[in-house]
Amino acid sequence: MGRGCSGRGARVSEAVGMDRGLRAAWLTGKTRAAEHRVSQLEALRRFLDEKKQPILDAMASDMRKVELSEIVLVKNEVNYALNNLSSWMKDEFVEKNLVTQLDTAFIRKEPYGVVLIIGAWNYPLNLILVPLVGAIAAGEVKGAGGGSPHIPSPLRLQDCLAVVTGGPAETTQLLENKFDYIFFTGSPQVGKIVMAAAAKHLTPLTLELGGKNPCYVADESDLQNVANRLVWGRCFNAGQTCIAPDYVLCSAETQEKLLPALRQAITQFFGPEPRESPDFARIISDKQFQRIRALLGSGRVAIGGQTDERERYIAPTVLADVQPSEPAMQEEIFGPVLPIITVPNVDEAIAFINRRERPLAMYVFASDSKVTCLGSDVTMRARGQERMGWRTWLAWIGIGETAPVSHTPPEPGRPSRREAAVWEGLRAS
Repeated sequence: MGRGCSGRGARVSEAVGMDRGLRAAWLTGKTRAAEHRVSQLEALRRFLDEKKQPILDAMASDMRKVELSEIVLVKNEVNYALNNLSSWMKDEFVEKNLVTQLDTAFIRKEPYGVVLIIGAWNYPLNLILVPLVGAIAAGEVKGAGGGSPHIPSPLRLQDCLAVVTGGPAETTQLLENKFDYIFFTGSPQVGKIVMAAAAKHLTPLTLELGGKNPCYVADESDLQNVANRLVWGRCFNAGQTCIAPDYVLCSAETQEKLLPALRQAITQFFGPEPRESPDFARIISDKQFQRIRALLGSGRVAIGGQTDERERYIAPTVLADVQPSEPAMQEEIFGPVLPIITVPNVDEAIAFINRRERPLAMYVFASDSKVTCLGSDVTMRARGQERMGWRTWLAWIGIGETAPVSHTPPEPGRPSRREAAVWEGLRAS
């Protein structure tokens, strides 16, 4: 990534003023060259290798995160970009119409210019660096905000990349500057603020927002297979993932059959005491811990429910017989808590989903193709996603067989069976 200089304790206004330097770097045109893009992507890959342990230490300090949730996904994107960059940069020749008959008609992909990437705390490295990979590949000059509190702010890397860490105040000041593109990951509430700021300059943007992602389970499903996938998706990163399944819709009969399968999957993934598992993360802050714990009063606690405020630990929890009016259904949970709502049939499930705000993702488990087609009645309303690396998550949670998982510690230098299973999912995608 080139040279860096720590700016610990510097004023935010200094970071905001970096916009002029970034703009000057953009006007030199050096980021457009294929060689520059390749060298920067390769440097980013070296950075992830050389700084792997400090990154893992910082992630562990924040939330007891595992390597897969940050470094692996970013490296996957870097490799994908390097393998496809040359084809992405080629002109695309298109058919001529009456007006262009005497011309050569083609599409040339031009970089926007100076782009702002605003990340989030739940994946502080991933949600900054995955969009950064796309920005580098596109030949942009980059500014980034948000991320881990363990990174000093502001941090300047070369003359075409600047990093600022902070909260709402710092982000608000950054948004006063004119950028050529903005990429934001976060809540719908903050997304509205970012969109309003972008509108002042007619700046195009991508908003990757959260939501309550529904999961419908049909009666004839392989319930152990369903449970394995639900627990993996809901409990990975302690549920602090924007596309995690947020609640389950199924019949009352399926709920009673699904509960023991979920209990078995939790034990299989995290052992008899999830608190001791090295694969189970913690809630990011005391505020978020208190918010999620308050949701445990919804329905009845069928599995889990244990909490430890000192560790910010909330056990993998399943809430049964939850009513739509209860607190767990009024906001995105963003924690290892899975409510189950019973519905009599698939038509009621569709109606329930369509009455609520649009989700970011949805999941359907059924062996009947007619049932899985309910996605066409719902997902056309769901927010579309830009390619940001989540393609591997969606494929793994919703497609193919679930590999067996063990909580047994891996041999030194070798991945655990859970990590190996996810690797297979990454390769298959």
